[in-house]
Amino acid sequence: MAEAQQHRFRGAIFPTSRHPEIRRAKRHHEAPEIHGNKLWKSSTLIIDYLHRHPDPKPRRVIDAGCGWGIGGIWCAKHFGADVTSVDADPHVFPFLDATASINGVETTHRVARFERLTKAWLSDFDTLIAADICFWDELVGPVSNLVNRALDAGVERVIIADPERPTFHEMAQRCIDRHGGEVLNWSTRGSVGTSGALLVINNY
Repeated sequence: MAEAQQHRFRGAIFPTSRHPEIRRAKRHHEAPEIHGNKLWKSSTLIIDYLHRHPDPKPRRVIDAGCGWGIGGIWCAKHFGADVTSVDADPHVFPFLDATASINGVETTHRVARFERLTKAWLSDFDTLIAADICFWDELVGPVSNLVNRALDAGVERVIIADPERPTFHEMAQRCIDRHGGEVLNWSTRGSVGTSGALLVINNY
């Protein structure tokens, strides 16, 4: 397969828009509406962090604002985790399913805004991951409140990646002021190499 159709990182296959399965999804389904039109590179920061810091092992993972869902897909593939992929845009899921199929795994879907993810529902998970979800000013409150509910519900780890938008840092500081944790500068190399920051909060 031509290299331009896919890339590999930490054992996962990252299809590009030229991959046959992605092209098939484009032909048969509506285009995503809320920036879910490709795999966002910040997901590699989460994957690399979990590769280097696997404990406690993620077993029940929520991938919030999942888009094409490569972070959760990697957790399912690498850890055998039970992953629920959540996005407000239902049109991302055919592309997520194509990406998951390419990687030989499946995830559970849920269409929901962050505000709809209740503390009771979040209590079923041990790990919350998210990449590139704080790209508008109006998302700072909903994302920080999601983190608050997740940690209050007993989620053991929250890991959120971003290319260092000011909105991400504002959200991260709100969460750190309330729960502790840290923002880490992180970078990856290779065909999907990138750099950015990770909000990491341990709750165990």
